[in-house]
Amino acid sequence: MTSSKPLVISRDTQKKLKSKANQSSEHSFSKECLLDVIRAMDGSTAETFDKSRTIFFPGDPAKKIYLIRKGAVRLSRVYESGEQNIVALLKENSLFGVLSFLNGFQIDRKYHAVALTSVVLESAPAISVKKAINDDTNIGLLLLQGLSNRILQTETFIESLTHKDIYSKLVNFLSILCEDFGVIGGKGITIDLHLSHQDIADAIGSTRVTITRIIGELKKLGLLTIDQKKIVIFDPALLSKDFQ
Repeated sequence: MTSSKPLVISRDTQKKLKSKANQSSEHSFSKECLLDVIRAMDGSTAETFDKSRTIFFPGDPAKKIYLIRKGAVRLSRVYESGEQNIVALLKENSLFGVLSFLNGFQIDRKYHAVALTSVVLESAPAISVKKAINDDTNIGLLLLQGLSNRILQTETFIESLTHKDIYSKLVNFLSILCEDFGVIGGKGITIDLHLSHQDIADAIGSTRVTITRIIGELKKLGLLTIDQKKIVIFDPALLSKDFQ
């Protein structure tokens, strides 16, 4: 099964990518509307965070919602033991922090939000969001759509970690990254994130040494490579087929 040549992207993978592109085009209008709506709210502002900077900590007052305009954000649940589990990796046009207006503003943040890359966010005070919804129910529907997408992302991510085999966990994780952050190129699909082996280990509950070893094995099998510190998957369908 060893191979030194990049694999050609399968027809199934090409169909999935085309379908994804079509879906993105169909929903682009609603995403732009959501950005415009949040921008129009009283107290809205554009915020920028460098890579690895904290957006909010667990326990911080939940007073704002956020829409990712550019970049990626990591949400983690931090426990008293100090253990940290990643629950979502959010891409552009993702909405988060919405519990700040679903629970009467009297709650604290449950997650640790960190900029996975350099990010640009559009934020709005929860009180302004509530007023906007009261004034126009269509705004509530747009926010509900954004919340639904956020929940779906989290469910998909958590589902990928239910496999007991660390190989399967890693392959599922890479498949999700291809779906959400993949860029088609001449070699295959590049995951457009600079993720260290430690970042991946933290995401799927493993160790850096184990991730380094498995990625090395996958490289020898000709299933992926590393190009400019980014993971390139030659064919996600074949990768999943071999290890699921």
